[in-house]
Amino acid sequence: MKKPQNTNSEFSAWMRRGTPWVWLNAGAVAICIVMVVGLLILLTVRGMSHFWPRDVLQANYAPPTSTGELLTTQLIGEFVESEMVVAGQIASSGIPIDETQDFYERQLLKLGNRDLTGADFTWALSDFVKDVEYPLEVVAMERREWGNFYGFLEAIHQDGVPIAFSGEALDIEANRWFEFNRRLDRALNIRDDIYVIENEEIGLINYAMERLRLRERRLQLDGEESPETTTEIAARRQELNAEYGVLQRKLIALYETVNRDSAIFLAANEQEIEIVFADIVRAYKPNQMGPFSKLLTYFSKLGEFMTAEPREANTEGGIFPAIFGTVMMVMLMSVFVTPFGVVAAVYLREYARQGFVTRAIRIAVNNLAGVPSIVYGVFGLGFFIYIIGAEIDQVFYPEALPAPTFGTPGLLWASLTLALLTVPVVIVATEEGLARIPRSVREGSLALGATKFETLWRVVLPMASPAMMTGLILAVARAAGEVAPLMLVGVVKLAPSLPLDGNYPYLHLEQKFMHLGFHIYDVGFQSPNIEAARPLVFATALLLVIVIASLNLTAVALRNHLREKYKALDV
Repeated sequence: MKKPQNTNSEFSAWMRRGTPWVWLNAGAVAICIVMVVGLLILLTVRGMSHFWPRDVLQANYAPPTSTGELLTTQLIGEFVESEMVVAGQIASSGIPIDETQDFYERQLLKLGNRDLTGADFTWALSDFVKDVEYPLEVVAMERREWGNFYGFLEAIHQDGVPIAFSGEALDIEANRWFEFNRRLDRALNIRDDIYVIENEEIGLINYAMERLRLRERRLQLDGEESPETTTEIAARRQELNAEYGVLQRKLIALYETVNRDSAIFLAANEQEIEIVFADIVRAYKPNQMGPFSKLLTYFSKLGEFMTAEPREANTEGGIFPAIFGTVMMVMLMSVFVTPFGVVAAVYLREYARQGFVTRAIRIAVNNLAGVPSIVYGVFGLGFFIYIIGAEIDQVFYPEALPAPTFGTPGLLWASLTLALLTVPVVIVATEEGLARIPRSVREGSLALGATKFETLWRVVLPMASPAMMTGLILAVARAAGEVAPLMLVGVVKLAPSLPLDGNYPYLHLEQKFMHLGFHIYDVGFQSPNIEAARPLVFATALLLVIVIASLNLTAVALRNHLREKYKALDV
């Protein structure tokens, strides 16, 4: 008779081999990967689909009222999404319902035309949406103000006089649309010229005038003012005023030209509105567009999102200033945190006597890594801005007072605050790299006649450089996504200019800047138009992930290169 197997001993052996822990670890890793991939898919679908030019519907909406009347309203707009709601929620809004029906479907429609209706979006019950059609001649427009517009092109005016088109109805419509696009291209080119004059040429003159004012004030404070310097400054100011006058006249002429043309549109419910071409960003007929045309428009809108400035309370336009500010801040933070972190780690590992004080310092460094980021923001505000920045203004910029130069939140203080936030990570990673270098390598270098500093500089630090890069990668990953401290030390909702331009000293560390993380917070939680801002939150979040991943991948590539270079030493 066969003896039964000892299941308990087999189970114990299975546990001792660690097989269940291997599978548990693999399962946890798989779950993490699925969650990350799912998050990226969600951000991509919800964010990137926002730029696709959807078809525009026209329908009649006639929900019953409490008095039994049917008030028909015309709807023109884009379908966004639909959801099921309980009948009780519909009844609480005053609409009579069928008591036998437990759920109703409602649709979220983007109607635009906020200047006419007061809201971009509306919810409509599917049961009462009738006569749905997709007119080929409906026009979708993006405007500089008041959001999107949906309607039908009725006429084109020049200096208030309508332009006549002859021929059959289809020819008139085609010729009118062709003329509309021609004049829109002309208006967009003029707007580009206006932007160059206002933001570049006049900006240079304003900057020169301000520098001239500060120079004059500095001479007065130093007691070095003389008739010669006064005459020189006055002459230069007169030249700048003359240049400004020329640009101002040119600007007035351009505004008169760009405001000459306007178009008459017929919106929903037979509402007529006149729109100046200068206020239009983009116009197209989505119901006539094929897949290729829609793809071109999609990439055009996506390119605008990546390269343009925001408008309409950050719910329209682009986010280039936020991308630039995020990358610039991270690069400056890396420049500050790397040398300080490496020097501190080298001192603790190579020079400091290993004892109670050194252990206490290491414990303090590890504890600093767990301090809430907002505490660093408060410290940066109090120490860097109110103390260091105020003293810098008193010593180097007295002519600008009482207006602060460095005694106000800016790019420099934000970078230093985040460097202070992430320096423990760099110290710990560098120390671990230094600890892995064999003692024999140091002794061999010293035996060949090198000094301790030469050994550190030429042997130890190059071998530990992959560990330094690991610390930098971790620092960038944490700092790029921080928002709370930046709200206190430099980030703003909308920055009028980039901190890097053509004016001396070119990199303006005292300026405030925009940040992708704060932009997500502002658009998602502070926007007056939640429905319009929601897809931008997903798109900006995806872009922030891409920016952080790009910075990290660059550092990882450099680390791998260094690791390969010193692979023979097994570091």
